[in-house]
Amino acid sequence: MWKLGNYQIESKVVLGPMAGITFKSYREFMSQFGFGVCVTEMVSDMGLIYGNKETEEYVSFKKGNYLTGVQLFGHEPENVKKAAEIALKLNPNIDFFDFNMGCPVPKVTNAGAGSALMKNPKLCGDIIRAIKEVTDLPVSAKIRLGWDNNSINYLEVIKELEEAGVDMITVHSRTRKELYSGEPHHDLLKDLRNKMSVPLVISGNIYTLDDAINAINITGADAVMVARGGIGNPFLLKQIEQYYKDGTRLESPSLKEQLEWCYELGYKIAEDKGESSGMRIYRAIAPKFVIGIPNAKKYKNRLCTELADLKSLKMILKDIANDNEIEFSL
Repeated sequence: MWKLGNYQIESKVVLGPMAGITFKSYREFMSQFGFGVCVTEMVSDMGLIYGNKETEEYVSFKKGNYLTGVQLFGHEPENVKKAAEIALKLNPNIDFFDFNMGCPVPKVTNAGAGSALMKNPKLCGDIIRAIKEVTDLPVSAKIRLGWDNNSINYLEVIKELEEAGVDMITVHSRTRKELYSGEPHHDLLKDLRNKMSVPLVISGNIYTLDDAINAINITGADAVMVARGGIGNPFLLKQIEQYYKDGTRLESPSLKEQLEWCYELGYKIAEDKGESSGMRIYRAIAPKFVIGIPNAKKYKNRLCTELADLKSLKMILKDIANDNEIEFSL
């Protein structure tokens, strides 16, 4: 049990934000496998200030049986504050705000946002203070170890964030320079939670139950953030939740279950985005459901290139089932 502001959280899983993936229908689908907290795709402060309709769509959602935070990004405290105010007017269902100080993408860092903020710990704190001026909701932040190996300053940033009143901190165990490559450096964060006054969520290469156990054991984190590791492997969330509930190690799901979930998510995305647009988006997600099965390369290629509508998705999944002698009906 841990707390995000006044919210009591029992879950060990936070569903992490991913651009182009963690939209409403994805979050709703993943919720059946278990998480206590989730975060939207990154929301531009200026996008909200200028009234961009696509940006406004990111903050549109209903209350769920889990907490949903809006992840803002920017680099000027006053603009971030304005964006938070606008978001609250657009959607009173927001449970908390998260602020991105960890995105390594050049398009973001070149504008002084994302992990570029790690270069200025005081500014990180000022941004949290600015958001807190306009809301009583909890405010969290996601950071990295530092900009590069010569400037690993996460402890300094954490100190500034805590003094600013942050309610939770997620640490991605890589520097900005490392992007998403190589092994995360959880070892550099040994017993970090004991040095903090707020809950810690650990992020970076959580692809298996053992990855989650290892990250929590090393850092003492209250929870792990599952992001890329959950794409096409939603049952990972259930495996983590069940283990921390009663110590049970759930077996990996069957191919039949994977195919059923693949169609279910595709259907939800089609409902959310429209069938044609939804399936274009799904071409980047659906192939992940068949990783590791016989002839996976062939099926992944078809899911990448042939998806046009739900009919084509159904046809490909039925072909996979037939090739693997699985009874499968939709």
